[in-house]
Amino acid sequence: MHLNWGFSTRQVLWTLTLSAQLVLLVVLLGRDRVRRYPWFTAAAVLFALRLMAEMLLAGRMAMLPFQEILLTLGDLAVVLGLLVVVEMARRAFAGASRSLWMVNAAGLLVVACGVLAVWGPWPVWKNMALDSLLGKLRLMQLAAQRGDMLVALLTVGLGLLVVIFGRRFKAGWRSHTQMIVIGLLTAAIALLATQAAVQSIAKAAHPGSRAEYEQILHLLSNLVNANQIVYLAAQLWWIAWLWIDEPGAAAVPAPADSPEISAEGEQ
Repeated sequence: MHLNWGFSTRQVLWTLTLSAQLVLLVVLLGRDRVRRYPWFTAAAVLFALRLMAEMLLAGRMAMLPFQEILLTLGDLAVVLGLLVVVEMARRAFAGASRSLWMVNAAGLLVVACGVLAVWGPWPVWKNMALDSLLGKLRLMQLAAQRGDMLVALLTVGLGLLVVIFGRRFKAGWRSHTQMIVIGLLTAAIALLATQAAVQSIAKAAHPGSRAEYEQILHLLSNLVNANQIVYLAAQLWWIAWLWIDEPGAAAVPAPADSPEISAEGEQ
């Protein structure tokens, strides 16, 4: 019997991702993790807002205002992404000296900016027409796309440092900081791999018929869906580990005059 599912893969992934993001926010609030990771929480709130805006506003408002909203949220997400990287670095290497901090931060930034500079074609600035609304939207789109890649490159570098050297400082195995960074690292690698694959396919593709063109679009759609599945796995990873207390967390001792102790003493 053939079942008419009625939902596209994109709709299913959107529903699962938004649900997982809301559960993650509940865990962050309910388990009192917001105090330690305020920027990570803010980025999670913004991501949920972007998901709702992309799906709920599409087709319900004019295209230009819709694009302005999405691009503004995308640029803000880049800023929060950079703050999350700084927050995780400060948590992971709280005991490091200032000179070591500065050297490693500068090295990561130089390497990430160097990779970004040679990654893919950049637009010709004189053709951007920044004095027009369309040109400003293109600039916002460029900032969002390249900013996401910069955050991903910085996250990969930080993630490797945390995994290798985190135990010497404040990000030992099973610590919340290292678990968050591992999730961010996985999502960043998936994003960069997806970007590289999409650019490679777009550069090499020369469809000779409509069927070949639709096949390429289907392949690109599958790559995007795979990237979303990886991010969904990272969300589930964060939910599980942030719900659990860190190893060695001090348990609150019972007061000496508690009813249980008093009852035992009377016996």
